[in-house]
Amino acid sequence: MSAAVTAPPCHNSRPSPLNRNSRASGTPSIAGKPNAVSTSTTRRHLANLDRLLVKPPPLPLPVQHRRSPPAAASPPGDGDGEAATPDDDARSGRGGLLNALNLSTLLPFTRKPAVDEMSPRSLAYMQRLLTLSPRLSPKGSIAGEWRRYHGGDGAWQGLLDPLDHNLRRELLRYGDFVQAAYTAFHSMPSAADAAAASNGQHRTLVLPDRSYRPTRSLFASSSLAIPPWAARRSQAPRWLTQRTSFVGYVAVCDSEREVARMGRRDIAIVLRGTATCPEWAENLRAGLVPLSEDAKVAKGFLSLYKTPGDHVPSLSAAIVEEVKRLVELYEGEELSITIVGHSLGASLAVLAADELASCLTAGDRPAPPIAVVSFGGPKTGNRAFAERLQRDRGVNVLRVVNAGDVVTRVPAPIPRREGHVHAGGAELRLHSGDSPCLRPDAGPACCHDLEAYLHLLDGFTGSGRPFRADASRSVARLLAYQRPSVKRAYVERARVLGFEPASPRTATANGACADGQYGYLASPT
Repeated sequence: MSAAVTAPPCHNSRPSPLNRNSRASGTPSIAGKPNAVSTSTTRRHLANLDRLLVKPPPLPLPVQHRRSPPAAASPPGDGDGEAATPDDDARSGRGGLLNALNLSTLLPFTRKPAVDEMSPRSLAYMQRLLTLSPRLSPKGSIAGEWRRYHGGDGAWQGLLDPLDHNLRRELLRYGDFVQAAYTAFHSMPSAADAAAASNGQHRTLVLPDRSYRPTRSLFASSSLAIPPWAARRSQAPRWLTQRTSFVGYVAVCDSEREVARMGRRDIAIVLRGTATCPEWAENLRAGLVPLSEDAKVAKGFLSLYKTPGDHVPSLSAAIVEEVKRLVELYEGEELSITIVGHSLGASLAVLAADELASCLTAGDRPAPPIAVVSFGGPKTGNRAFAERLQRDRGVNVLRVVNAGDVVTRVPAPIPRREGHVHAGGAELRLHSGDSPCLRPDAGPACCHDLEAYLHLLDGFTGSGRPFRADASRSVARLLAYQRPSVKRAYVERARVLGFEPASPRTATANGACADGQYGYLASPT
């Protein structure tokens, strides 16, 4: 080479990697100092990037010996290998940037390398992860195997361990339907309101999946009542002591596109868990009473299912009437009935399935396929009832169980006496210890909480397998409902990002408490 050109030592000849207008030969300096305008621009650019990234200080998270996933050509959709579409974003109803936290932003092994976070695509992806995105209906077509996914062909054999991603998304959708029932419960506390809406839609019932349309609100009445002297002395809210309460709803798939994807029109019956004092009292009446010569069920569950209210029919009558109406309305179509419940609602779901399978069978026309999805359900009846449900009625029950949930083990067997058993079908067993953000010592309230169930379900891949690294369910509700059971590192990360969930007592005052939520109202069933 010819003579080399060397810049003076006091000059900075290297171009700024963030300043596209800088030249390789450097910018002339003034008075022997680096160009002040270039330095100021670079610092301002870095400061802007830092604000956009909302980059929190490092936390003492456990070291994960995993390679970070390579940057994708486009941001992933729901963690199941499907890309998000503009239509999905329009229907998701997302809030502001810090409405919620997504698990993917908290797990260190799912974060992109720092160098990738400077691209506009990565910034948009980060914003998407930090917003509350309700899980949409599964996009993968299951029309050809819908009976298998509904439990009719082999009771979910081959779909649970490892967990099929389509089944996972179906179950998450039904779980969110139950969350909607919990939310709606607090907006209709009185029996008078129940009578006004018994034949119409709940005015504040909003389903997370808009392809389903609510058709009827459901109410359960206890045969017990709070004594007048106790009601006068109690400082509890009125909804906590009333005999009749909103317990769920009936909904039908109203989207022809979704009907084609699922291969049938689905009728969903959704039932929440214990929330009032009379319901708690009914839970304690676990003695078996006969349904037929041999089949027996717990007295308290049957009471809530069969007792009419002052202004509304019994839960049994309302379910049978509405489902019969929908079956006649859609006569000639391929139909399915899915009954989903949490805790007490799971036992009521089993009773409803037993009755519907019998009353919808007319002559040579069988009832539509009926399946029950149970989240944290207790034992409902004796062995003869469980055998009748599965063998004679053709109803399979998929029990989603957290290994630490004591509710799924009650009532406990009594020596030398006829005992309670779970209805037959299949079991999907989850473990709180598999979650990267739940404390190992999470208590019974957390283990029974519905949102904890859905969080574990979203990350479950199979027995002995690690939590799903691309699990994308927001952990906002988990922080709000079970904050003491969330690891301190994640609570601190939420604080740094500006997300401060309401305390349990504040949330309860605003009408957001229900079975298994916020700890102190966790139901024994």
